[in-house]
Amino acid sequence: MAKPHVVVIPFPAQSHVIATMELSQRLLQQGIRVTFVNTDFNHKLVTRNWLDKESFGDMMQMISIPDGLEPWEDRSDLCKLILSIMQTMPHKLEELIETINKEESSKVSCVIADDCMGWAIKVAKKMGIRRAAFWPASVATLASMLSFQKLIDDGIINEKGETCMVIYRRI
Repeated sequence: MAKPHVVVIPFPAQSHVIATMELSQRLLQQGIRVTFVNTDFNHKLVTRNWLDKESFGDMMQMISIPDGLEPWEDRSDLCKLILSIMQTMPHKLEELIETINKEESSKVSCVIADDCMGWAIKVAKKMGIRRAAFWPASVATLASMLSFQKLIDDGIINEKGETCMVIYRRI
């Protein structure tokens, strides 16, 4: 039986890439094969600074797919970057997985995507592949984000995020 093969996709920001790379290394330690998919732009940065390229042998593959922006375009404009990613990367990821799956011994068994790259979860679902979202930030941040609706429903904050104290001061 072939080893499990996971495709890991970070959001193209330094802290996200570092956290998902750390996750990938833990998966490798468990004997899971990893294909780490970066944008072309980030791939050049990561592989240029990756000191221990050979330590994982054929268990880890670093791949890149285009984010849809030209090399000279500003990636600090998050709206532009995210729109471009959503228009370009889903199709490219699907093509990549189809190429990987042509080899029987390396079929993708799971896609793990940064929660900010939810489109990758949809691609995996469409292709019938197991999938998981990874939250690279702190648990406190995730808990806060998941609690916003309850805070609004309970009247602690309003839809603008203002606390009851701010609202009462205006009265």
